[in-house]
Amino acid sequence: MLFDFHGTLAQVEDPVGWVQAAAAECGATLDRARATGLADRLVAAGRPGGPLPARVPPHLAEVWAERDLYPPAHRAAYVGLAATVDTGVDGLPEALYERLLSPDGWLPYPDTVATLRALRTARIPVAVVSNIGFDPRPHLAAWELTDLIDAVVLSYEVGRCKPDPAIFYRACGMLGVDPERALMVGDTPADAGAVRAGCAALVLPAAEAGQPNGLAAVLDLAVTGD
Repeated sequence: MLFDFHGTLAQVEDPVGWVQAAAAECGATLDRARATGLADRLVAAGRPGGPLPARVPPHLAEVWAERDLYPPAHRAAYVGLAATVDTGVDGLPEALYERLLSPDGWLPYPDTVATLRALRTARIPVAVVSNIGFDPRPHLAAWELTDLIDAVVLSYEVGRCKPDPAIFYRACGMLGVDPERALMVGDTPADAGAVRAGCAALVLPAAEAGQPNGLAAVLDLAVTGD
């Protein structure tokens, strides 16, 4: 069983809370009205873990293209996008990015732990397969998921991004499972690209932080074989 990370196992925190927490790290206190306005602009500019920006400035095009292959490019891309918004808070772009690197800046979906535990009970091996420019293992450890996951396959570590079949082959190889017997669960067309490697794919809509996203549905496919 292969799982995407963001939008499948966990979601970034509420945008307003994200801005307020980052501002606090910079020594600034933002009321909800101001934080909401800034959050709207920052999300539109391009929030890490959020929707893709409508436009990437030319000076960020190169790091944006390489963001999931090189951690320095990932940081430069998202800090640079945040810096295009005049927030009036010194150091806020970097602080916003740091929230991404902290487990406190995320919430696992409500059905994540139960689903992974059920798969462990059924002796079904699990891998996390993610297009990502930072290491989510500390997040998984903080949520006590490490012992429920057999392999972590990250784009920046293997040099391949979904939907490239190579990243799915790598995950299946690490689990010792033939691709034809693997199911990739994600929330984007890139995750569905697993079919090119011979895997089955299940695409679930990403839910807001704290809301169930239907992840438990995979148990009917994986455990019962339906």
